[in-house]
Amino acid sequence: MRSIHAGALACALFPCAIQAQSSADTTSRRDTLATVRVTADATRPASYVTSRTRTATRTLVSLRDVPQAVTVIGRTLIADQSMQSMADVVRYIPGIQMGQGEGHRDAPTIRGNSSTADFFVDGIRDDAQYLRDLYNVERIEALKGSNAMIFGRGGGGGVINRVTKEAQWAPTRALTLEGGSFRHERAMLDFGGALSSHAAARLNAMIEDSRTFRDAELERRAVNPTFAFAAGRTMIRLGGEYFLDRRTVDRGVPSFQGRPAPAPIRRFFGDPDASRSEVDVYSTDATLERAWTERVLLRNRTRVAGYDKFYRNVYPGGTTASGSQAILNAYENIHDRRNAFNQTDLSFAVGRGWLRQTVLVGAELGHQTTDNLRHTGYFGASNTLADTVAFDDPRPTKAVSYRASASDANNRAVANVVGLYAQDQLALGSHLQAVVGLRHDRFVMDFDDHRPGSADLSRDDAMLSPRAGLVLKPVEPLSFYGTYSISYLPSSGDQFSSLTATTKTLEPERFTNREAGMKWEIRPDLVVTGAAYQLDRTNTSAPSPTNANLLVQTGKQRTTGIEAEVVGNVTSWWQVSGGYATQSARIVSRTSSAAAGARVPLVPRHTASLWNRLRATDWLGVGLGVVSQSDMFAAIDNKVTLPGFARVDGALFVGLGHGLRAQANVENVLDTRYYRTSHGNNNIMPGAPRTLRLTLTATP
Repeated sequence: MRSIHAGALACALFPCAIQAQSSADTTSRRDTLATVRVTADATRPASYVTSRTRTATRTLVSLRDVPQAVTVIGRTLIADQSMQSMADVVRYIPGIQMGQGEGHRDAPTIRGNSSTADFFVDGIRDDAQYLRDLYNVERIEALKGSNAMIFGRGGGGGVINRVTKEAQWAPTRALTLEGGSFRHERAMLDFGGALSSHAAARLNAMIEDSRTFRDAELERRAVNPTFAFAAGRTMIRLGGEYFLDRRTVDRGVPSFQGRPAPAPIRRFFGDPDASRSEVDVYSTDATLERAWTERVLLRNRTRVAGYDKFYRNVYPGGTTASGSQAILNAYENIHDRRNAFNQTDLSFAVGRGWLRQTVLVGAELGHQTTDNLRHTGYFGASNTLADTVAFDDPRPTKAVSYRASASDANNRAVANVVGLYAQDQLALGSHLQAVVGLRHDRFVMDFDDHRPGSADLSRDDAMLSPRAGLVLKPVEPLSFYGTYSISYLPSSGDQFSSLTATTKTLEPERFTNREAGMKWEIRPDLVVTGAAYQLDRTNTSAPSPTNANLLVQTGKQRTTGIEAEVVGNVTSWWQVSGGYATQSARIVSRTSSAAAGARVPLVPRHTASLWNRLRATDWLGVGLGVVSQSDMFAAIDNKVTLPGFARVDGALFVGLGHGLRAQANVENVLDTRYYRTSHGNNNIMPGAPRTLRLTLTATP
């Protein structure tokens, strides 16, 4: 038993989710601010279930009342599976596949739509291209379907939001040490608590020096201090982060005759010494919350972040017709970004009893500057664009030099956005709720092309993104919903790199999501959900049928699917987290990338995952998980197939007493050979062989 200060429960201010009153949540601000006593059973692991979020509506609501498919992976499940990356997380999120991202960036495909920009941290855009870490994560939220009403441009298939750990008045003391196969070495610190009755602080830090099964190097460092200050009905939260990532850029193996090339999975194609990625991310965050009454709440959040990135890679571009030789290509790139965002939300509750509303009005201001510089790699004295090497020894045989070609990027993109939005959450009695919202974004892009003879370009888009959802609750634990939403992606693309004299004339692509589903809390700690959807991507560029030199916006892609999830405690000693998805993502009308009928890459027809944690005794537990998927294509031309697979994972958990816990995780227990993802037809990443990871956590 321990007493927890009110401020820790009253606010989860930016950069994390905040506990605020809404019409769909009957907990009042006054109740939240009262001192609460919590009883914990030290022998029982924390639940995998997350019951509430404010990310989906910007007001705190039960997930059961959100008319949208939302998957939440909390820190307990992350720790139990010893997840190391965002790719590990999305294996347990139906409808999402993580692409290879050229070995240096997160690149999810969400409901058939690939993106490197639909990432958010504590609800604010985090759209740079890098591989995110989990050291300071409280939970990962995947919100599927078009999400522009809440998040702005993009988010056509969905978004992934990291909710980070924040300063709390309750004491936090945790030191975690990891070691394992392929020289895995990592340490994490989580330390914080009350400085006074009005102030709290927390520090999360991480250091890692590891290798992969392909002998690729990984070095990471991170530090993230956060502070909270409470005075009456006002709360201020401040935070900052520095994150460093140095790694070998590993782009996997090429293909041969429509399948991954039959090379040993440890064979590195290219030059591991020259293929390097260096990323430095630094950010500051500030949140001010003011609750004038129990029914009126104002939140203002600011995030300023810088992303400095350099990467160089010598990578497989294919194989010869005989398969006896591999073809290598090379390039390097500098990508620097500066983000500044400010969000202001005002929410107020109206009505009581049979008719209740929570009205939200808000604004977002954003400024982003991106500098891109790319150089092509040339091999040997002949300055060719490729090096043909022996398949059995696929290292470059010629020296590589890097310089700009005529088509290499050298530009600066400046994007400014002003977003205004309003939302009404309406409750009619205890059985019917509605969510209606509308957002207007003005997105202005200035593109300064530094190449000789190139003209500067600009584009000004006004986008109107609606969302409407209906929730029917025949009984309190069970809800059925239907939803309709639209998102837009400007012609400059996810990373502001595709603006040309031709594309600047194009209107934004449109994503229309229609979805129906159910959410059933069998018990407060056991939840089953399901969803069926149709997601149409339209206004996509395509060659004109009458003039191949012209682009028209008649291209269309459609994704249809069904998703199901179960998470929670089946019994007092058995926890589960699992999901299933069946998807079909196809080009309906010819686009610039593919003809009608082509299947979208990295969208397997079937995926399934199930993790089980069993508590044998008060001090001993075991885990068993299965991840499987059917065949999928590596690229939109549908020429290379990645075979389906099933992988088994296991774990052992031991309580050592005196605040010490040990666990052993074995990934790929059966040592199955499989290929987990790709970036096109010739950058195919093999899955890791049997991998052991040992973890020791001290929580004095």
